[in-house]
Amino acid sequence: MAVPDDRVAAVRAFNRFYTNVIGVLRDHLLGTAYSLTEARVLHELAQVGTSEVAALRRDLDIDAGYLSRLLARFEGAELVVRERSRADARRQVIRLTDRGRAAYAELDSRSARQVRELLDHLDDDQQRRLTSAMEVIHTLLDPTFAPAARPRLVLRPPRPGDYGWVVHRHGALYAQEHGWDVTFEAAVAQMVGDQATRHDSGREAAWIAELFGQPVGCVFCTAQDATTAQLRLLLVEPTARGRGVGAALVERCVRFAREAGYRRIEAWGEDVLEAARRLYRGSGFVLAAEEPHRAFGHDLVRQRWVLDLSGE
Repeated sequence: MAVPDDRVAAVRAFNRFYTNVIGVLRDHLLGTAYSLTEARVLHELAQVGTSEVAALRRDLDIDAGYLSRLLARFEGAELVVRERSRADARRQVIRLTDRGRAAYAELDSRSARQVRELLDHLDDDQQRRLTSAMEVIHTLLDPTFAPAARPRLVLRPPRPGDYGWVVHRHGALYAQEHGWDVTFEAAVAQMVGDQATRHDSGREAAWIAELFGQPVGCVFCTAQDATTAQLRLLLVEPTARGRGVGAALVERCVRFAREAGYRRIEAWGEDVLEAARRLYRGSGFVLAAEEPHRAFGHDLVRQRWVLDLSGE
């Protein structure tokens, strides 16, 4: 896939901006005697305790000659000790000295203070948006990345602006992932409009899922008839998938339907929506019917999933 020039320019502009904000282009980082690379080596050694030199070079992707000179300077300053590996005498291992750990602690403290000052002028919502955006960048560029702290998932009622978000994200995501045309977005808009203006608050509800203060999913529970609830408009953003968001939304919808006195709850969907099918099946729904039809510019198979609530 060819990457548009404007996207390349946007990433480069952000890189220039952020490196300037945190001052990594200066000769000495955070007002210390160390360069960015030297600080990174100290950080890595502080995390692992002892490392083979070859592994350190590989993990940090540093030129072998440059790393050797850097470690020689560290040895001269009594920040590190190099020794022969007990497992393989041909290999060298390296660790921080007490002086090296003290140097790292000072760098770590100054870095934390710098970031705290950076965030201090932002309110709580802005801080959550910023850290969420950073996590998205990290996740997209490194599929192995797992956040150190699992963010708290919040399910809340829609607020002004959320209904428009539901319509927009359904239209955009289903076009991107399944090629559905604008008639799907129009159908979602009608369902959302009905929910926002005419729903029975005792028997119908909707929830927005939030991570880091940002909407990442939604689900609606509507009345099909006096005894049957309908789970509708289930959506999870790609950046939030695999975190249990979909299961939490389905569980909340089912619990509401049960508490509202419905005898069963149904979910209608298309056979191409594999993730939704897994969620329904995992929540106890049973496939009750299938029907081929033409919709949203495609030949599809509509499915009806049913969960009996009367005996639970």
